[in-house]
Order: sequence, then C-alpha cells, then structure tokens
Amino acid sequence: MMKLSEAGIGDHLRVVEVSGNGRVSKRLTEMGLVPGVAVLVIRAAPFGDPFQIRLRGYDLALRRSEAAGVIVDAEGGNEA
Repeated sequence: MMKLSEAGIGDHLRVVEVSGNGRVSKRLTEMGLVPGVAVLVIRAAPFGDPFQIRLRGYDLALRRSEAAGVIVDAEGGNEA
C-alpha cells in the first residue's frame, strides 16, 4: 500500500482509505474517493503538481498534498 501522492503516471490503483477528518478529506470523499474505488493516474503538470486521476467515469485534478491522505493499493484497480 502507498499514498496516492506517491503514484506514478499510468498506475491503476484501488482506494483503501481516506485518512483525516478535515475539510479536505471530507471533500475528497464527496467527490467519490471512497474505499474500493478504482483510480487511474492520467498525467501530471510539468512540475508534478497538480496531477490528474480518473475515477467513476470522470477526471479529477488533485494537489499532491491533498492526495497524501488517500491510501491506495495496486491490487485490483484496473476498472478506472
């Protein structure tokens, strides 16, 4: 397992946990980043932040600091 912020372009992942109890983690869960969801890392800005992921049929741009609270697993994330 690793943090979503550590993922590379093209990685197929599955969300395991969204940690924290602040506004950012609440907003991420409202946008669909919940345990069990498949995620695909699409691309990153020239300096790596923000980066784009695909989940539940839409693309989402996240800062690496926001993605640091999302724990993902490389197993079984091929449906994004």
